Amino acid sequence: MPMTPDRSIPLTTPARSQPTLTDTFGRAITYLRLSVTDRCDLRCTYCMSEHMTFLPRKDVLSLEETYRLAETFMRLGVRKLRLTGGEPLVRKNIMTLLAQLKPHLEARDLDEVTLTTNGTLLARYAAALKQNGVTRVNVSLDTLDPDRYRAVTRWGDLARALSGVDAALAEGLSVKLNAVVQKGLFERDAADLIAFAHGRGMDLTFIEAMPLGGALDDYGANHLPLTEAEAWLRARYTLTPVTKKTGGPARYMRVGETGGLIGFIAPLSCNFCASCNRMRVSCTGQLFPCMGDDGAVDLRAALRGGEGPEQLEQAILGAVAAKPRGHGFGFDGTVSGGLSRPMSHLGG
Repeated sequence: MPMTPDRSIPLTTPARSQPTLTDTFGRAITYLRLSVTDRCDLRCTYCMSEHMTFLPRKDVLSLEETYRLAETFMRLGVRKLRLTGGEPLVRKNIMTLLAQLKPHLEARDLDEVTLTTNGTLLARYAAALKQNGVTRVNVSLDTLDPDRYRAVTRWGDLARALSGVDAALAEGLSVKLNAVVQKGLFERDAADLIAFAHGRGMDLTFIEAMPLGGALDDYGANHLPLTEAEAWLRARYTLTPVTKKTGGPARYMRVGETGGLIGFIAPLSCNFCASCNRMRVSCTGQLFPCMGDDGAVDLRAALRGGEGPEQLEQAILGAVAAKPRGHGFGFDGTVSGGLSRPMSHLGG
């Protein structure tokens, strides 16, 4: 079924003198996470249900519409784009979009175009990503145990993901691994992931799972606060805070035993909303000012309405004006603030 936001944000019109995307709390929006598909070749337990009903293709933005959207955000001050999914590399002809964005990198309209991937298609596309201006990718990898990987992804092949990581590194791409922490899995896999990442010059970020979509049913049983995960790591490693910033919400520490960096993204146990600089657009053109809120503005209507760029800009500026102070997620042993929207509809 097509995704319908639970709550619509009215298309208010902020003053046109506003030079950049700055919300009512003084946060400048310079980072856009742009989903290009809700489809994926895996079914990770914390991201989507096993039997997904994907969106009709007519409801998904064309690559041409996606590019027009990116251009508009650039004009309004966005400096960083991250392509997400689903799995962005399953989108047919995705490299044509990256080829269109590359001149904006060369002209310094954009600082960076990156993507988040599960890695299974990286062996095929790593060279093309590098050729089209991508220098950095995030790869979701929660375990190095083939059986546990298959259980978490429901049918994934760990060897394919690892070959994708190797191919990206061979092309000279900077690779960061992302691991979602869950009870039971984290304690078994964290040390292996740290050794694997740091042994190949990659950073590793641990991410607290969020109560979204298909993960809601088992969320209480699987949720591991990142504060507990960090305490587990501190008992086994020498961790020193560093000031590294990548434009996202992660805070980083150096592991004395390996020399590498680990990051922590904790939306529930350590709220980072005060410094939020990002917005997200779904593959259907719904602009979500906050990942933890169902309020959205329909940009697809403006894209397909034929009224020109003015209406699209006004819709975006109205969404920025409506960006909430913080998300509504909470966890106290039971889920509060959970959303029925699957992670794959918005790309994390």
